This record gives sequence, C-alpha cells and structure tokens, in this order.
Amino acid sequence: MQIDETDRRILRHYLAEPSMPRADLAERAGVTQATLWRRLERLAQGGVIAPARAVINWRALGYEVEVSLRFTLDKTNPRAFDEFITSAREVPEVIAIETFLGRVDVRLNVIARDMAQYQEVYRRRILALPHIAEVDALMLIATIKETEGLPL
Repeated sequence: MQIDETDRRILRHYLAEPSMPRADLAERAGVTQATLWRRLERLAQGGVIAPARAVINWRALGYEVEVSLRFTLDKTNPRAFDEFITSAREVPEVIAIETFLGRVDVRLNVIARDMAQYQEVYRRRILALPHIAEVDALMLIATIKETEGLPL
C-alpha cells in the first residue's frame, strides 16, 4: 500500500499519542476531521493500522519474572512442530509464541510472579511440552526500547 506525506504525518501523531481525540489528531496532522477519518479507514483496510487491542502491563499486576525460552525441536516426528505449538498454547503463563528459521525453532515468552512460580511452571508445564530436543533460557532484565512504530 502506498502512503503519502499526509498519511505519514497522521501516523506520526497517532503513534505518539494513540488515545488522542480524533479532533485533536486532525488538527495536529493539518487535515479536516473528515479527511482524517477517511485516511485512517483506508490505512486500517490496507492493514497499515492494526485493530485496537488492550496492552497489559504484566509487571503492574505482580508478574516480576519474564523468561524467553528458545527451543529446538526433535523433528523426527513430522507432527512435532504442530503438537508443540498446540501444547504451548495451553500454558497460561506463555504470553508469546514465535517461530523461526534456523537453529532455534520456537521461542516462548513466559511470565511468573516470582522465581518460585517460574520454576514450578518450567518443571511442570514447559518441560512437559512434546518433542523438545534442546531448550535455552534468557531472563529479561530490562526493556531498553520497545516500539511498534516505524521511522515515518
């Protein structure tokens, strides 16, 4: 989808403050409210803007531990990948599942309230997932930069 400078200006302001009232967004972007509405609708239909969703701050809810687990699967079973993913979806503490090409097949992001809970989840739920050949853990210490925006 092609976007022009007006679209970029709208997106820059929208990314900076997504909850900004549409009237204010139109004013800051230098367009009328009708133009803003039409352009946002076109950008949404074109897949440039994803539907609104709630973003939960897990730490504010008491989840202090986040671990990224990288798995290499035993691919001798042709259903290994699908069975692993299906089982991983059932673990409530898994907040993200990503797949890769390369040495690592799957990455799970797991949250827990503390290390004791993480150990319990890891031993009882994660290690019970099927077809694990190798697992590597990376504990999140700090998020330095996190953005879904692009340099517009």
